[in-house]
Amino acid sequence: MENREIWLLHFSTFFFFLGYILVSPLISPLAILYGASPLVVGTIASVSSIFALVLKPIGGILGDRGKKFEVMMFGTILGALAGVFYALSIVAKSLVLFTVGRAIHGAASAFFFPSSLSTAIDLAPKGRVGETLGWRGTMFSISQLIGPALGGFVADYLGFQSAFILTIFLSIIGFGFIFIPYRKQKGLIKIVHDKTKASYKGLINWAFAAASFSLFFMVLAYSGLYTFLPAYYKVLGLGTSIFGVYASIMGAFSLLTRVFGGKQADKRGPIPVATVGLVLVIIAYVMLTRALEPPLAYLSAVPLGMGFGLAVPSLQMLALAKLPQKIRGFGSSLYTMFFDLGYLSGPLLLGYLANVRGTYAVVFPILPILTAFALTSLQAARMSPKEGPLKD
Repeated sequence: MENREIWLLHFSTFFFFLGYILVSPLISPLAILYGASPLVVGTIASVSSIFALVLKPIGGILGDRGKKFEVMMFGTILGALAGVFYALSIVAKSLVLFTVGRAIHGAASAFFFPSSLSTAIDLAPKGRVGETLGWRGTMFSISQLIGPALGGFVADYLGFQSAFILTIFLSIIGFGFIFIPYRKQKGLIKIVHDKTKASYKGLINWAFAAASFSLFFMVLAYSGLYTFLPAYYKVLGLGTSIFGVYASIMGAFSLLTRVFGGKQADKRGPIPVATVGLVLVIIAYVMLTRALEPPLAYLSAVPLGMGFGLAVPSLQMLALAKLPQKIRGFGSSLYTMFFDLGYLSGPLLLGYLANVRGTYAVVFPILPILTAFALTSLQAARMSPKEGPLKD
């Protein structure tokens, strides 16, 4: 596959996640507007992760059977359908319809995410897996940079309805970027032939397990930030765009470190790079706990974004790069299920705590502790005798 067409797939990742992420900071303000309690807010935020968790193995298996393009396109179609339900929920003033939209968006992620991730590794030039994942992660970071602020500002000045209609159009654009290379070169995704026999037992190894559990704890904390910091600002009477700016700063600094971190992971191995990233995330959460309100709160978004930029592609590389190609799609789905487990349990557990204590502020001191568990889990990968820079 030509480099130009690989970049078309990278752009599809950008538009899919842009449509997905711009909705995230709108969940709790919309739910609060309709009178939802903290526990209900957390439950609605978790619905997409429940459906993604259940359906990802299907998406991964279909991708392993040579349907990566089709599976990604189906994910973008579901993303557009989710936007339709979001828009209908505003017309009907119904949290139920909005929740249905979150479920459909979770299904969209289940089909799009694993094939997108495994395809990036399949097509990576020799010795540049981390760098390729870094560029893919850059697409995500740019969407994170633009998406929350875009969603927040559109919701504040044009209404929630306009933000949700934008989600539909972005998903359709993502479909187009996949369809172009799919139509021209349907079979070239199989250009790298793995003739070895592969069993799903290959997923039972220290590196995969350590990366997966580290991802779980990292996302457990991150979901608390993304769900309850905008809710905290809403209760204070601040606009939806306040958290959008925070998330955009975080996305900008994540963008700065993605490719650099991927190249360093190729050179030094993923564990040292991911370790530095998680330490930065812990520092950021401690800073946030000491200054929750803007503008000082925005300072914590800087190390937070840099930390995620280093940790995310390195953990992906650690978990997936050495897997046989024949099981990499399913491995990607299983790995990203730990992301969904974190996003599912975080809002529920932390929402319950906020409900009991009667304040969202109680959530934030827990975030550095959860990330410390992620850092500890990562170090278990050092028990693998094969750890080191990848030479495949």
